[in-house]
Amino acid sequence: MISVDGRETGMKIKQFQNLEEILLKIMDGGELEGRIVTDVFVNNESFSEIYPHQAEDIEADEITSVEVKSVPVADMALEVTIELDKVVALMEQGARRVAELFRQAEDAEALEVFQDLMDVTRDFLNMVGVLRGESLRVGAPAFDAAAEEISNLFSEMVEVLENQDWILLADLLEYEFIPAMSRFKGVIADLRESFRQHDKE
Repeated sequence: MISVDGRETGMKIKQFQNLEEILLKIMDGGELEGRIVTDVFVNNESFSEIYPHQAEDIEADEITSVEVKSVPVADMALEVTIELDKVVALMEQGARRVAELFRQAEDAEALEVFQDLMDVTRDFLNMVGVLRGESLRVGAPAFDAAAEEISNLFSEMVEVLENQDWILLADLLEYEFIPAMSRFKGVIADLRESFRQHDKE
């Protein structure tokens, strides 16, 4: 039996050679339009690939059932916006920690934490950008202004890093980076509201 969100698809497992063919057929079937797959169960056990195309190695004769569970993109996006508030709080804490370490002349540890902070910030900006793309209603000006501010700040921090001016870097983090990240709270709130509205439609 092959099912998507509790509904049988009418497809038969023996029509296929392996699990990858089954999953590709489900994806092409249009049933997952506007939805994100959250779980795949094979023979009533959770399945996720350990290596690329692992599904191709699972022969159809080893499979008795395939169940795909999904949620609407807007529901998933709403969940992500709730998590992003926590990420902003963590980045603010991280920036304070780095500034403190630099001021205590713990440069090696400060640089390590700073690198992690920059990686998390890039991932955060990418995620907010993707969500903004999903939410066509949100006006871009707030996001664009906040993203431009962070981008300019990144450039300035790179320059300060090269000059190894750790106290100036600490000041930038504390007095410019943290307020700049706080401005994203409004952008996230707008995104969250747009996904909530989408849910009601």
